[in-house]
Amino acid sequence: MTEPADKAEETPKPRRLLRALLVVSLILPTVVAIIAGGVFLYGKARFAGQGPTTEKVVVWLQPGIGLSAITEKLDKAGVIDAPLIFRWGTRFSGAANSLKAGEYEFPAHVSMAEIVRILRAGKSIMHQITIPEGLTTQEAVAIVKADPVLIGDLPLLPSEGALLPETYNFTRGTTRTDIIARMQRAQTALMEKLWPKRAGNLPVKTPEEALILASIVEKETGLKSERPRVAAVFVNRLRKPMRLQSDPTIVYGITKGAGPLGRSIRRSEIDRATPYNTYQIDGLPPTPICNPGRASIEAVLNPPATRDLYFVADGSGGHAFSSTLAGHQRNVEHWRKIDREREKASN
Repeated sequence: MTEPADKAEETPKPRRLLRALLVVSLILPTVVAIIAGGVFLYGKARFAGQGPTTEKVVVWLQPGIGLSAITEKLDKAGVIDAPLIFRWGTRFSGAANSLKAGEYEFPAHVSMAEIVRILRAGKSIMHQITIPEGLTTQEAVAIVKADPVLIGDLPLLPSEGALLPETYNFTRGTTRTDIIARMQRAQTALMEKLWPKRAGNLPVKTPEEALILASIVEKETGLKSERPRVAAVFVNRLRKPMRLQSDPTIVYGITKGAGPLGRSIRRSEIDRATPYNTYQIDGLPPTPICNPGRASIEAVLNPPATRDLYFVADGSGGHAFSSTLAGHQRNVEHWRKIDREREKASN
């Protein structure tokens, strides 16, 4: 007996469905792989391609910041325009945990791949602060306080002479306390290096005394070439012994390091006995009168062999030196003549 026609027609359907599922199971992974490959190649091209910014952009990434927050900051700054790709590319490259905080300047059209390289290398922007030679500690601290990049307060004022005048590099986020501590360490390290190399038979017996004398030398002349000879004058006076008779020490006794006197020293101030008036006291004042630089310290520790005991301005920005009082008086008169002629010319 034969089966009904409709039942005969239904028999192949399960086979067709099976074949269809088999085809799909074979094709689907390929399609998925093609799509995934396309997405990967697109993401890779975007990650390595030019970024959206058309000019340099500076971005500050605080310490402790994570990948998500970094991505958000870069996106808001316009350095990237595909946050998802940036996060994915950073993780894929294995750099997610090695990005460094700091302040960065990104060039125009910087790629996401280059951003990751910059952040991994920690190529942060360097700022500078310069403390000129011869400033008092109060003047130096005022510069540190006024710097717009440094952060934090300075609760304590360092002692006079404790800072090494120099240019210091630092990154954003550095505290004022940190930079002052660096200046103190630099001064200590310099003295520890130079003190053992000092000349023999110096009248200064400790690094502290050398620093005091160097601060006086620093204030007496702005010419680096003159510092050794000025140092020799004071060393010769201390050996005699003679009083140092240095005007800058009188000024420091008046201002206490707050800044320049702003006028000439009065006769009454020269005659007044204070711990810093080297016209009235024997030897050195109790503390430095400024923060001396390396050249002045070296000059004091290794002064040239001279007989000079006096010096006075010579009218050219330098000084005239002499070994006798008579020679000094001639130099003084020469300077007064120059000063009178200048006063006449100005009138």
